Parts: sequence; C-alpha cells; structure tokens
Amino acid sequence: MYKKFVITLISIFLLSFNAIAGSSGELVLSENEKPKKIKDCFEKLNRATFSFNQGLDRAIISPIAKGYRKLPDPIQKGTGNAVKNLSTLITIPNNVLQGDIKTAAINTGRLVVNTTVGLLGIIDVANKIGFPKYVKEDYGQTLGAWGVGPGCYLVLPVLGPSTIRDTAGSFANVLGGDPWYNASIHGNNEFLNEGVFLTSKALSGIEFRANNIESLDNLEKNSVDFYASVKSLYLQDRENKIENQNRGNIEVIYKNEEDWEEIDNQ
Repeated sequence: MYKKFVITLISIFLLSFNAIAGSSGELVLSENEKPKKIKDCFEKLNRATFSFNQGLDRAIISPIAKGYRKLPDPIQKGTGNAVKNLSTLITIPNNVLQGDIKTAAINTGRLVVNTTVGLLGIIDVANKIGFPKYVKEDYGQTLGAWGVGPGCYLVLPVLGPSTIRDTAGSFANVLGGDPWYNASIHGNNEFLNEGVFLTSKALSGIEFRANNIESLDNLEKNSVDFYASVKSLYLQDRENKIENQNRGNIEVIYKNEEDWEEIDNQ
C-alpha cells in the first residue's frame, strides 16, 4: 500500500512535468504581449522553491541531460518519438473532453500507426505519411477551456512553474485519466509495471531538458529577475495553449520547467 502511494505521488510530479512541457515544447508570444494578471499568492515560498529547483538542476538534472545529449542521434530521436507517442494517450481524452472529436480521431490513428508500424513509437511513421502536426493537450488545458480560472501561480519542487488549475489537472491524470498510468500501475501485465511507467516519464523530462541546455543559461544571463521572466513566459504559454493560439513575432521554445529560449523570427 505504501509503495503504491509513493508511486502515485511520484507519478503526479512526472505527469505534471509533461503538462508543463506543453505541445511539442513550442510556445509563441507576440513582442509586446503580456499574460493576464495572475496572483502570485505564495511568492516567498515560490521564490524559495525556484532557488531549490535551480540548485537541483545544476547538481543533477543538467549533468544527466548533458550525458543524454552525447548519445547517438538515432537513440535520442527514437527516445523522443517514443515519449511523444505515449503522451498521445493523455491528449486523446482531452481532445474528446474539449469537443474536438476530429482531432481525437486523428490522434487515435497516429497512436495506432506509430505503436504498430512505428515500433512502439520509436519511428514517427504518422508524420512521414502526412498526419497533421501533433499538438499536445492536457487536463489543465481542458479545465481552462471549460472556463476554470488558473488560480494562484505556483512553483512546484523539481517541476517549476504551474498554477492551482494546472496542478489539479495533473492529479486528473493519476485519477483515471492516463491509460498508460492505469495499465502500468493497476494492471497485471508483466511488461507494463510501475518501473516501466516511471522510467518513461523520467525519460520525458530528460529528453526535454537535453534538447535545449543552453536556453536556461541564456535566459538567466539576460534577465533582471529570472524568477519573474520564467513566470511571465510560462503564464503566457499556458494562456496561448488554452486558447489554441499561434501568433506573434517571437518564438519561445520551452523545454523544461526553467528552460526557455527566445528566437527572433523576423
């Protein structure tokens, strides 16, 4: 019982990371656009947690990500494809909950093709044969689409920026929303156990972190208040994803909870 409880807590954190990572890691902002005002009710605690996350990143996460990036490109690409394929299991029910049945059908087809012909998603066959671009959805986005406000801004240990709504959405994954979680943790299949589930979620975080190691350093060096910069970018990212927007002249690629890169598209 205790083991299952610990696994569930760890899973909540790892699933939260995937929600934070967003749709394919991409974020688009306009140059002068600012996120809607959201209260930072726990700023002192948030800043302390943010500092803790920075130390953890320097000591553990970043070194692991750098080691991962030294692996051969085919291994990195295959891992990224497989993780992306698994994330479809969360996106599909959220497509349905948001009333987007057409996209749910497309993503179901994508999942079937990549899991079978694509060798469990290692090869993105769906992309090669012309499926529309995959856009990740999560329960936090669904709650937002239903009109639920974000609540206060939060910085979670290890995971970084979130809101009360997005954190609550992460719990929905564990409470029956993630088929991959249910099959692994509650199933009796020897090939789908909690170890496999947690490994897949950890690889998701490492893969996102490794893709853009330089971004964190660049943003930190160029920010007067690094905490405020990360908060502003995260909140605008979530706002855009909920509204399914894709606009602006500055593309900001978000690879993990504290890892952003601004690229001028002009």
